[in-house]
Amino acid sequence: MTEPEATDEGSTTDAQDMRDRGAFTRYRIMAFITGGMLLLLCLEMLLKYVVQVNGVNADGSARPVIGSWVAFVHGWIYVVYAVTVFDLWSRMRWGFGRIVLLIAGGVIPVLSFVMEQKAGRWVTETLQARQSAS
Repeated sequence: MTEPEATDEGSTTDAQDMRDRGAFTRYRIMAFITGGMLLLLCLEMLLKYVVQVNGVNADGSARPVIGSWVAFVHGWIYVVYAVTVFDLWSRMRWGFGRIVLLIAGGVIPVLSFVMEQKAGRWVTETLQARQSAS
């Protein structure tokens, strides 16, 4: 679907800013969901393997505590998170180091919450720089 052409440069920039802010909002939502699921996964692993709350099966493998679905769900949520990271990164035209940090937020516990705050500052700085350049 093509977007209507703007009549002046200001409205084009405003439309681009709105799309970029939308990408950040999608990233922000997924950062919280991914971070929450990662913490749940860490809790499952801690209770299952370290504490062995539910004991072990006859073959010696640990029994799930919360459920075996936690790792599966986190994996698919991480895929969606990675797509939103790529969308935000490509719209903002940031360097490679930033995408690495953002992607790491989905696999290092609590980092997604930290990176969400940092990404918010980066988005604000990037949009302000674009406004002052035009």
